[in-house]
Amino acid sequence: MIRQKTLQTSRSPSRPDRAWEPPSLRFSPTAWAKLLYVRDLGDSEVGGFGISAADDLLYIEDVQLVRQVCTGASVAFDDQAVADFFDRQVDQGRKPEQFGRAWVHTHPGNFAQPSQTDEDTFARVFGRTDWAAMFILARQGQSYARLRFHVGPGGDLDLPVRVDYSRPFAASNHAAWREEYLAAVRVAELPLFARGGPDLLPGVAASMDPWDEDWLSAWDRLFLEEEPGFVDAKEPFHAV
Repeated sequence: MIRQKTLQTSRSPSRPDRAWEPPSLRFSPTAWAKLLYVRDLGDSEVGGFGISAADDLLYIEDVQLVRQVCTGASVAFDDQAVADFFDRQVDQGRKPEQFGRAWVHTHPGNFAQPSQTDEDTFARVFGRTDWAAMFILARQGQSYARLRFHVGPGGDLDLPVRVDYSRPFAASNHAAWREEYLAAVRVAELPLFARGGPDLLPGVAASMDPWDEDWLSAWDRLFLEEEPGFVDAKEPFHAV
């Protein structure tokens, strides 16, 4: 008699099934505490770059401010300050995906959803990177995070946000954070006719444009050119 063998489909007891968990944007306790602290130092928005762990780009180890002019509805980074910040990060051995992909800013109100200005900035400035994340922290603790990727068909994914205590983290340093804030942040009043948003005159809107969209693509290109076999195709490129 021929006996039919059956396949063992159950997993080994030593490897129990684990439920799939969607990706999340995680902050070290230190980075989260710093964000809360600088958010509450004034009544304007505050912006910066998230510094990601080399082995986990959705884990934000730190948040760095650069010189900026802020209002209750916008953040305008200083071009030279951003270039200097990128230089320092490279000198410390980091790659652009660790310091130039996570755009972090606060909202002084209770609403963490991105404004149209936020959406336009995210699309224009980060649209030529392989991926980017936008994070917003509002006054009463509401938060918003979205991952956008441009490889393949591209797409957007809303991310849950949490504080991750699984890694070592530094203690809070309010004195240093306050010094960084005072050195970086200048608060400016919007013109009276501009405070409503839609009535902002085109010339003023252009002068208040907070981003130079060539910053990130230029830095990505610098690292791409260091890769073996790089060929300049004279076409817009996406970082890999």
